[in-house]
Amino acid sequence: MDKFKILTSTVIPIPIDNIDTDQIIPSRYLKKVDNIGYGKYLFIDWRKNYRNFILNNNNFCGSILLSGKNFGCGSSREHAVWAIIDYGFKVVISSSFADIFKDNALNNGLLTVEVSNFFLKRLFDLIILDNKIKIKIDLFNQIISIIKTNENEYFYIHPYKKNCFLNGYDDIDFLLSIKDDIINFEKKYFYIK
Repeated sequence: MDKFKILTSTVIPIPIDNIDTDQIIPSRYLKKVDNIGYGKYLFIDWRKNYRNFILNNNNFCGSILLSGKNFGCGSSREHAVWAIIDYGFKVVISSSFADIFKDNALNNGLLTVEVSNFFLKRLFDLIILDNKIKIKIDLFNQIISIIKTNENEYFYIHPYKKNCFLNGYDDIDFLLSIKDDIINFEKKYFYIK
């Protein structure tokens, strides 16, 4: 996993609630077991069937995806997260996420930023008016900011996951980082030589 501290980027907005994992990547594209090459299938049906879908609009770009509430609902496919990351997104912002999607995202290095309904609406309103507006995600301080207006909001992330993102750890990397502590604990409590 790459280290994540601060990201400043323009945003791609999809103002739709309840986007499920089958819309993110249809099941017919889940043929591989590795996590590479799925970006081309991200929202593929919407991109093919709706000419004005936001990912078909070259005026919008960025590494932050902004979505309506309950993002990632439906099946628990990890491929949805892989497709979002492979497409180039580093962060998804919503007012709520499906639990399994959120866990899959955080475990794979995709930061989920949950904001209030008010702040989410504010972001959509501003970005629709000006697609060049930049958002700053400060993970260390857990603050999301709108650069142009200086508006910001605190977001929560579990301390363990925050530590993993800041240090670029997956779960195994984290365990390896505390290997000496584990060995010392075992020696102290289990008398291992």
